[in-house]
Order: sequence, then C-alpha cells, then structure tokens
Amino acid sequence: MIKKIATGAVFVSLLLSLGGAAHADPAGPPAGPSDHGQGPFAFEPLAASAYGQASSDWTVPYLVPAGFTQTLVKDETVLDVYPGVDDLHDMNTQNETGREAGRYLYNTYEVGANGAVAVTDLKTGTTSVIAQRADWNRLDGIRWTPWGTLLITEETAGGKVYELFFDKKDLTKVVKIEERIALGVLRHEGIDIDKDGNVYVIDELNGGSIYKFVPTQKGNLAAGQLYALKLTGLVDADQLWNAGTFANKVGAFTWVALDQNQVEVDADVASNAVVATEFGRPEDVEIIDHTLYVANTSEDRVIAIDLQKSALSTFVQAGVNVPVENQAAGITGFNNPDNLAEGPDGALWIVEDNSFSDVYRASTRTNTVGNSINVELFASLTDQGAETTGIYFGKNPTELFVSVQHPDKALADGIWKISKR
Repeated sequence: MIKKIATGAVFVSLLLSLGGAAHADPAGPPAGPSDHGQGPFAFEPLAASAYGQASSDWTVPYLVPAGFTQTLVKDETVLDVYPGVDDLHDMNTQNETGREAGRYLYNTYEVGANGAVAVTDLKTGTTSVIAQRADWNRLDGIRWTPWGTLLITEETAGGKVYELFFDKKDLTKVVKIEERIALGVLRHEGIDIDKDGNVYVIDELNGGSIYKFVPTQKGNLAAGQLYALKLTGLVDADQLWNAGTFANKVGAFTWVALDQNQVEVDADVASNAVVATEFGRPEDVEIIDHTLYVANTSEDRVIAIDLQKSALSTFVQAGVNVPVENQAAGITGFNNPDNLAEGPDGALWIVEDNSFSDVYRASTRTNTVGNSINVELFASLTDQGAETTGIYFGKNPTELFVSVQHPDKALADGIWKISKR
C-alpha cells in the first residue's frame, strides 16, 4: 500500500544565478520569479542544502518547498529483490504511450550481477520483477520507446543495451528481450531517443564520449550506424580528457561515423580511433526540443548540444551560473551532477551524486554563451550516506519520481514521489 506523508516546512526563496560570474553574460535575459512561479510544478526555491540536518531516521527523505508532499512508492520493505544487501534502485520511466499511458512505473537495479527490472502499478500499488538475468550487470538507464518497448543499459565495462518487448495486452509481462549491440559496447548509463528515432548514449568514464545511433530503419535497433561527437575547433590533443581544460570544450561539432564492427566489441576503442572528443564522466542524457543535455559528473557541468545548429555549450557549471559547493562553509552549490529529467514546464531538472544530494531546476532560457540564466534548488536529501537518482517526470505534471539509493537507513532503497498539493 502506498503511504502518503505531508511535508510542512517552509523555506526561504533563493535565486542561485550568478550573473557576474566567470563566463556568465550579464546582458543575457534577466531571471525572474515567473521563471519558477508558474505551471503545475511551480515552487519557491530552498535557501540551502540539508546541512546540519543529516538523518538516517527519516519519515520523509527530502527537504522540499512548502506545498509539496512526499509519498513512498516502494522500498525494500515492499519488494526486496536482493535480501541482505542494498537493492540499489536506479532509473525510472513510465509507459508513456498507449491506452493506459502513465499507469506503470518501471525501474532498474544497479547491482553487480543478476540484474533486474521491476514494475509498479501506480493504480493498484502492486509491484513485481518483470525481467532478471544472471549476466545483467549494473543495470542503470531505462527509457520507454515511441514504439512501446523498454530500453535498459548496463553501466559497466563491456556494458550493453537491451530492448524489452511486452505482451500487447499486459505491460507487466515481458515476452522477448533483444541485445542491441549495434548501439555499442561501453559503460552505458543515460539513453534517450529523438523524434527521428535516433538514439543517444554515453560512455561513463573520465575520457568518455557522446554517441548518436542512427538505425537503418526507424524503430528497429537491430542495425544502424553509431557516431561519436567531435568538436571541430580543437586539435586532436585537445580532444582528449584533461580535467584542467574541459571548460574549453565548447563550440561547433560534427558526428563522426565509427567502425561498426569495432563498436560491437568496444565502442571506446572505435571512438579513440577517430579522436572523438572526451568528457569527464558523462552520465545521463535528456533531449528537450532540439537540444541534447549531458551531465558530465566529474566536470561539475551540464552541457547543451544543439542538434540543429551542431553547437555545444556549457549550460550549468559550478562557479559559472551556480555556486561552487563548500559544505564546510555552509555554501550550497553544484557538485557531481548525475541524472537529468525534463520538467513539465520544459526546464531541465538535475540531481547530484553527492553528500546531501540535491535536486536542481535549470531554466532553458540562456544568455548569449548558452548558460542557463536561472538555476534553483528544489530539494535536498537529508540522508548524507545516500544519493538521489532516477529523477523522472511522468504523465502527471504534478508528480516527480526519484530513487533513494544506498541510504544509511535499513531496507530504504526505493522510489519516492514528490507531488504538488
């Protein structure tokens, strides 16, 4: 049974936009309260992260603005897939199309072996494992396709993409699983699909690249061509990962075709052969309109890739348009961005893989160099040992789903829903 709990704390609004910081453009469009104060998920930003409020004995896991409730969808007390160890709930998605769109919530488990995919019927509260295999390792990304299947990814060396097909009359019953090796063997995490049926994936390591898969036939991922992103304004030496120069990786780019035979053995080797641009732990991807956003975790940066103009810019970066976090000094800032989601108002939502893991909203309105002009703190996880993952807005624009992973609290790995009252 799903339990509903109200949160009544009130927090002071704080705009976390630094118009005069390095690379910011004070001549850009002004941020204003209307940027967050309208729409079905409008909120007043939190003043700070959960500093000084650490707890592993929570009834609700997050600090959130007034007017929101936190509801437990499921945790290990409801469905314990891996007894005795953390279940490591990870990414979430719903059945986004079809007659009962939005009824079912699907999630992956990021365990080291015998990976699983579960479903929760949001109408009845029933939850179950719908697919599990001994060879699945660190399942992470999950995405509903426009043609009514699920794509899941493995975040590990040698990781693959799998496609799950359902019984046409029962979206809790998987009838077939296909390995989609043409999308590359690499350390997969985030995955998204554009309106033309192209699929975008990343390689999650320092020195990982960003990829675009163009299927031979739209909706059929069995065959096609994988491309890697390469910035055109850099010499080859500058394409390589360097922690000190990543902020210079902006500008025009091209998609370079890879050796498809090598892709299906090791896509990183294939991208190195064409000197594709490398980034610092690209982890998740999200397409909003014609822009592909990528969270580069070890860069403390989210980049925006304009798919129409073939240009890459820094969208959110610590020290540019959001503060650098300094927990010791009580400064709330941006650290280790991990997962991404499109909000009901078209903004980009970002979660941190960090102590006091925070949830941010970034306006897609930008200044002249592409920085978001308004980055605001929505929520902060009070369990300092845990992290937020699996951020997802489904069919109901007043509901946000998040997963709490490896909390200090026993049997609390699970999924929560944050709703606008």
